[in-house]
Amino acid sequence: MPKKEVVDAVTIKRALTRISYEIIERNKGIQDIVLVGIKTRGIYIAQRLAERLKQLEDIDVPVGELDITLYRDDVKDMEEPELHSSDVPVSIEGKEVILVDDVLYTGRTIRAAMDAVMDLGRPRKISLAVLVDRGHRELPIRADYVGKNIPTSKTEEIIVEMEERDGADRIMISKGNE
Repeated sequence: MPKKEVVDAVTIKRALTRISYEIIERNKGIQDIVLVGIKTRGIYIAQRLAERLKQLEDIDVPVGELDITLYRDDVKDMEEPELHSSDVPVSIEGKEVILVDDVLYTGRTIRAAMDAVMDLGRPRKISLAVLVDRGHRELPIRADYVGKNIPTSKTEEIIVEMEERDGADRIMISKGNE
């Protein structure tokens, strides 16, 4: 399936800057925020948001990593699920946790992530930041912070590449057979 780049590195950087400003504005500060990136690319996005928030507010926002493998509703269908560790370096009790992921699609990943967060503690609030919202929700979940809305058909795929893992920052769409 051919891939077409729909968002370049500069546009990704701008989207993350916009999300950073929105986080500051909606929370009237960022003292009680914890960013929790959903493995894999959500972690890199969360780290970049933390860097940008540090530049803007001169406050270090803690960043955690969340592996949701065992919380997925399709884990029983996986042959041998590949487990990674979760690492949230601070208590989330009474904090605002902002879950960070690369693509919001059906909402099932986010539901699993919320279950995983609740096993870590009881945050005051959970919000969601995503680089791409592509639609097609199966659960009543919406993002609070969205970098780009990219409407897709169900046969298309959104591919997010991050410099830290893939060697480049870009978002591509792969056309499927309709």
